[in-house]
Amino acid sequence: MRIVVKVGTSTLAHATGQLNIRHVQTLVRVLSDLKNAGHQLILVSSGAIGMGVGKLLLPGRPSDMATKQAAAAVGQCELMYTYDKLFGEYNHTVAQLLVTGEDIQDEKRHKNFETTLNRLLELGALPIINENDTIATQEIEIGDNDTLGAVVAVSVGADLLVLLTDINGLYTADPHTHPDAQLIPRVDVLTPEILALAGGAGTKLGTGGMATKLRAAQLAGDAGVEMVIANGANPEVLYDIVDGKPVGTRFAARKEG
Repeated sequence: MRIVVKVGTSTLAHATGQLNIRHVQTLVRVLSDLKNAGHQLILVSSGAIGMGVGKLLLPGRPSDMATKQAAAAVGQCELMYTYDKLFGEYNHTVAQLLVTGEDIQDEKRHKNFETTLNRLLELGALPIINENDTIATQEIEIGDNDTLGAVVAVSVGADLLVLLTDINGLYTADPHTHPDAQLIPRVDVLTPEILALAGGAGTKLGTGGMATKLRAAQLAGDAGVEMVIANGANPEVLYDIVDGKPVGTRFAARKEG
């Protein structure tokens, strides 16, 4: 299988912005094992700004563009150093791709992106993709890595897109405020009622929320890519997800013809 895994800041970092070593080590071990089993993997990783916040000892996620970009520049180095070191322990080579909205929207640049990505997979590398927060401004940003994950999955014709987040999946209501909310295990059609379940933004260090995840499900599903939203607190759930077992919320692919 060709699998795209998007991991959010809440999985990679503690609330302080400092690296969650246990989560990242487990994530890398599981991804390495899945790759050893013959799957092609792409990791879409958030966390650059969040880790930069921790590295620069800032009090929280900055609100001004210049400090966000500075934090991203520092945090992206830390992020890739960590991935390179940990994946290297399992003899896997990683590659970094940083993109902006222009790289996706411009036909020629998007084609170059796809060509590079496919060649890296052919060469056995594990691409790690993030938005280029160091230079992205409101005019050229993709905005969130859930959408980026879907764009990547569509671009490479992935079989599966997995969004690892800080909740178990899509619920009938916000589980943080409605204790009786029920997990929805499968969504075959993104009806207006399903789309209405989306809430606001995610954690203080992240940018996502259920709305961006449902938009990703729409993009992926329309291109024939299955998508799963699952809790990233234990990355070992990826084994069950790849095996098709009921974990989180699985969104059916809807490719016509």
